[in-house]
Amino acid sequence: MPLVNVMVNSRAYTIACDAGEEDHLKELAGYVDAKVRELTGTVGQVGDQKLMLMAAVLITDELLEARARIEGHAKKAGELSSAHAEISGRADKAEEAAARTLEDAAKRIEKIVEKMKAA
Repeated sequence: MPLVNVMVNSRAYTIACDAGEEDHLKELAGYVDAKVRELTGTVGQVGDQKLMLMAAVLITDELLEARARIEGHAKKAGELSSAHAEISGRADKAEEAAARTLEDAAKRIEKIVEKMKAA
């Protein structure tokens, strides 16, 4: 299991991860570090634990907002899918009705042509 060294708030941390996940772990730690630096600019150095907790709360807030947006999009996609199915069903019925109307018209025309030939 590889060990990765990351920096958060100018402190080095060594974290284990699965093979092949090193770059992803560094990217995640970089995101946490950016949040901590953002907080440090706002509230100052209030201690590593408090900064880490505040960063975790902010990141969790972002996560929950993203999940809510995803759920909203999923609901909208479901509504659109239902609407599409309804419209497709209506289009199929309209196409069938148009085909029957054309067939009926063709039969009437054939009868008229036969009457004209017979006359």
